Amino acid sequence: MMSQGMVEVAYAKPEEQIIIPVVAQEGMTVAAAIEASGILNKFPEIDLKLNKVGIFGKLVKADTILRDKDRVEIYRKLIADPKEVRRQRADEGKAMKKGGGDLEKAE
Repeated sequence: MMSQGMVEVAYAKPEEQIIIPVVAQEGMTVAAAIEASGILNKFPEIDLKLNKVGIFGKLVKADTILRDKDRVEIYRKLIADPKEVRRQRADEGKAMKKGGGDLEKAE
């Protein structure tokens, strides 16, 4: 356990990504780190009642206790469900290349 350490709070929009370092005290929670980072002032669209949070890509609750060097991530709601998009492309007969773009047709 840490008496004091560093954690990061991360948030990304399509046009902007931000990672804010936060000095973490013993027993600091995910919610406390987000609050301490000031990120809620910079991105007023973040609502911790609606946005999911995680540590290194794994969903956690806001009251999860942090460890030194954890990266808290705030997730945005997806505009389109990736599985649904793939299904629609398959229904339309479109092949996809790795990375999600359409394959170019060879002539």
